[in-house]
Amino acid sequence: MPSASSDRSLAGRVAVVTGGASGIGLACVRELGRLGAAVAAGSRRGEGEGRLVAALDVRDPASVAAFCARIEEELGPPDILVNAAGVTIHQVVEGHGEADWLAVIDTNLNGPFRMIRALLPGMKARKRGCIVNIASTAARSATADHAAYCASKTGLVGLTRAVALEGAPFGVTCTAVSPTWVETEMLRASAATLARASGRSQEQEIAAMAAANPQGRLVQPEEVAALVAFLASGAAPALTMEDIQVNAGAIW
Repeated sequence: MPSASSDRSLAGRVAVVTGGASGIGLACVRELGRLGAAVAAGSRRGEGEGRLVAALDVRDPASVAAFCARIEEELGPPDILVNAAGVTIHQVVEGHGEADWLAVIDTNLNGPFRMIRALLPGMKARKRGCIVNIASTAARSATADHAAYCASKTGLVGLTRAVALEGAPFGVTCTAVSPTWVETEMLRASAATLARASGRSQEQEIAAMAAANPQGRLVQPEEVAALVAFLASGAAPALTMEDIQVNAGAIW
């Protein structure tokens, strides 16, 4: 049985972060690296930070396979996976075209599935691993005009629970981390979309998001990354199958 440890060092561990070029993903790359992990950061543009930075399109099984093979070759077998790649779109249900709907589902839900499918067998064989899926408070509390995003994140929480049960006998944990609005590029893009519809400025929309939060502020990417690093450290080996809300008191 694994035991809890107060040592949060990740020295000697290999971590993989999708969506690692910006926002929560980039914050996770930095925090896991700060704690000693050899971090592979994947993004569509192939930009970012980390021991290994490479192009990754989680919508493409061939891209996932090539990315994972390169990690194994250059860094060694991964035992930490953070699925942070994500997209959203503002649209009412009847306005969703097939392509837009599928793009959100394919990135936010199918993408994590493909990464888990690629890396879970090795974790099970080595009897050590931690998978963290960046979900959203939208998985529990929906909002209008974000149907695809809400559906994808709800599905991701369900996937998390199934993988946690599958990994449990092998010492592999799988947990969802669900933030409310986080101050990222995605939030700024959403605020810009809202501003075009409301006639207010982007900054006014961002301020309204913060004001709607009971703490009167936006969650920062580094706060989410700190929780991810705690889960990856193995300090709480029984913490699995959970959907941990980083909501600052907000329901969205």
